[in-house]
Amino acid sequence: MQFASVGLILVAWLVYRFWKWKQHPLQKFPGPLSASFSNALYSWNFMSGRQPYRQLDLHNRYGPVVRIAPNELSFNTSGSWRDIYGVRKNVEPFIKSEFYDGGNFAAEALSIVSERDPKKHAEMRKYLASAFSDRTLKSQEPLIAETVDRLIEKLGQAGQTEEATDMVMWYNLTTFDIIGSLAFGQDFGGVESGTQHFWVSIVTKSLRLGALADCFRRFPALSVIVQTLFSGMINKLMEENRKHQKYTADLVQRRLASHSGRKDFLTKIIEARSEANISDVQIAAHSSDFVIAGSETTATTLSCMTYYLLKTPDMMRRLQTEVRSAFTRYEEINAASAAQLVYLKAVAQEAMRMYPPLPFALPRVVPRGGSTVDGHFVPEGTIVSTSPFAASMSSSNFSNPWEFNPDRWLGSSKTDDLEASQPFSLGSRSCMGRRYVSIF
Repeated sequence: MQFASVGLILVAWLVYRFWKWKQHPLQKFPGPLSASFSNALYSWNFMSGRQPYRQLDLHNRYGPVVRIAPNELSFNTSGSWRDIYGVRKNVEPFIKSEFYDGGNFAAEALSIVSERDPKKHAEMRKYLASAFSDRTLKSQEPLIAETVDRLIEKLGQAGQTEEATDMVMWYNLTTFDIIGSLAFGQDFGGVESGTQHFWVSIVTKSLRLGALADCFRRFPALSVIVQTLFSGMINKLMEENRKHQKYTADLVQRRLASHSGRKDFLTKIIEARSEANISDVQIAAHSSDFVIAGSETTATTLSCMTYYLLKTPDMMRRLQTEVRSAFTRYEEINAASAAQLVYLKAVAQEAMRMYPPLPFALPRVVPRGGSTVDGHFVPEGTIVSTSPFAASMSSSNFSNPWEFNPDRWLGSSKTDDLEASQPFSLGSRSCMGRRYVSIF
């Protein structure tokens, strides 16, 4: 009798769980069966680093909206970009999800990236705006030119040898040096030495901790087991993250103590700190975000541009002609004049379409009362996002998406939905440093 009672209870529980599963408000959306009851597929794809490609596969199979986790939907259309990330009249904003709670300095201070509250984020964006204005960019051009000149010199030296030159490495050294110079008042000496600064490797490794935090949040019980079995690895990641935060704080303190009038990001933040009540640790958090957001992403775009230009000599010659026709002297090249190079801009846009600087999705939470995304009503509390890679590489949005074709940005194709590619995102949380693309 006892076994029979246990069996009945188990059957009743299974029936109840099945009924709850069938009644889930996201049940109407297509997607893998496992995604409807488990976060395993999502976390596996994310932790393996293949999420962008997996989401592209899912959208190719299931369409413009896919259920990728029990309470999460992925979209890949231009309409979803506007609905999720844009500003809509009389519609509450979609706030950031808990995914952003695992960022650097999150336990000590929130930054422009990790702050989820729309009002507080708006306050941050207001005092940071001047650091990314056209006027500030113009004043920073000499600082950027110093590193670019050094890069050209080093590449000239490398070209005198018979060995191949790793352009991805050089672009990473350059962008980290430039962003370091603007964010902390000093570069990392990467271009000069030709080697990666120790802090740069720590920065990139610290991102793994954020990914792990997201996984643990989805599997709280499993996280206890993993943290016990792999305590050595996790402790090492946490120690590297502490080193990253300490070194960042030290750089900021050094810059603050210098009382320099140098035209970098911190100059503008320091000017606003008393009025906006910005703490030292918050300045460090912002600076850390600047380096992470602006370095490897820019290097990826430059690498993609270089690869396809070398692969297609006709495009290279066309770009060379445009640049050499526009300038007679090196000193004439600046952000304003470079912005007038139409084909160069198209090449950069196409590179960012094929290799989005930030390829993984940026999750948001559907506001109270639910909302409509790309024509689909989505219940409140649902996590939604537009997959940058799945949107920009979808044949529904772009003809021959795997073909590098800058002319699509010059009006050659009437079928391409250019707004499906949003490398800087949209709305109030779009990338503040997008103006710097023209000068890099």
